[in-house]
Amino acid sequence: MLSRRRFLAQNSLLAFAAFLPTAKSKSYRMGYSAITWGGKDELAIEELSGLGFKGIQLRANTYAKYKDNPAGIKALLDSKGMSLVMFSSGNVEIDPAKKEANAAMHLNHARFVKALGGTSIQLTNSLRKNNIPPTADELARLAVAMNEIGALTKEIGIQATYHNHMNQYGETPEEVDALVKAMNPAYVRLLLDVAHYHQGGGKPAEAVLKYQKVLHSLHIKDVECPIKGDSNPKSYKFVELGQGNVDLLGVFAALDKIKFSGWAIVELDAVPDKAKLPVQCAQISKDFLQGRIAYQF
Repeated sequence: MLSRRRFLAQNSLLAFAAFLPTAKSKSYRMGYSAITWGGKDELAIEELSGLGFKGIQLRANTYAKYKDNPAGIKALLDSKGMSLVMFSSGNVEIDPAKKEANAAMHLNHARFVKALGGTSIQLTNSLRKNNIPPTADELARLAVAMNEIGALTKEIGIQATYHNHMNQYGETPEEVDALVKAMNPAYVRLLLDVAHYHQGGGKPAEAVLKYQKVLHSLHIKDVECPIKGDSNPKSYKFVELGQGNVDLLGVFAALDKIKFSGWAIVELDAVPDKAKLPVQCAQISKDFLQGRIAYQF
């Protein structure tokens, strides 16, 4: 029989262990976007791998540099144990005169992603002008165009995703909802940017639950609004995780609730404090994930 002292000691250790964060307790995987490095992809790969991130999102500038030598960037990714988990493919056109060339561009990007061992591309749009909301017809046409692109990329095994975004079609929760309802989930799924959704007037934790059946991946992001010292109440800037107004704890609780198993990709468009380096910003976000979300790298 166990002595009373030994019994109490063992039970104390078990109780303590129950509160230790473990990678197995999280069904999703954390990646990071290279956008903060401003096109210096090689440095982004080097520094993010050093922080323990295993997935990275690259942008169309990578295609311009490596389209004739995808093996070059793939070798670097492989050497750092990193996967390409998302690729920013750019805007979707709804103008009939531009749609064919636009679809060809996205298909070329998808082939590049395939060569790098990736599986997904991100679609956005820049059609919103002068902050005029889109009509129902314009949203429907955008969804049709994305479905057509997604059907093409699906043929080569690449999933197209739609990224909601401020100052674009899909800025508000209502616009996002209209687009998601018109998207064919066989061809296009949702990449939910939680900061853009928040800034557009939505509650991203609720969106995770609402769109769980079509949710492919997320941009985990924070936003400060209004900007400190700015008299404009609508001013905003994207900041490191935990430094803004987004209910990130609610987002991660929702991901845990639905047992989300895709990629949650940390994104920071630019360094908010010019005195910092991109890798320092990434460290701040990593510290938040480890300390507040109990994510292990």
